[in-house]
Amino acid sequence: MDWSKFTADPGWEIFGMCGQLMFGSRFLYQWFVSERAKRSIVPVGFWYLSIAGTSIVFIYALHMGSIAFMIPTLTGLPVYIRNLVLIRRRRKAGEEA
Repeated sequence: MDWSKFTADPGWEIFGMCGQLMFGSRFLYQWFVSERAKRSIVPVGFWYLSIAGTSIVFIYALHMGSIAFMIPTLTGLPVYIRNLVLIRRRRKAGEEA
């Protein structure tokens, strides 16, 4: 198989894979935190990993010029940001109480 047509600049490929790994690692992180707590938890770090991984993958897709890859990559971003806003508000309200 000729892999050359599937790969771009190796630096960009590594960058894109780092984004995918970061995005995927959020589930392992959530699982680890939940196991330690002995209950299901979605830690704040899950949302930061989501934002970071999505951003890196989007930049990679932009570089590759793939609109079909860019659009789905960005669809979750507002959800991740909104969850952080809700968490911040809840913590702030707890501090004021």
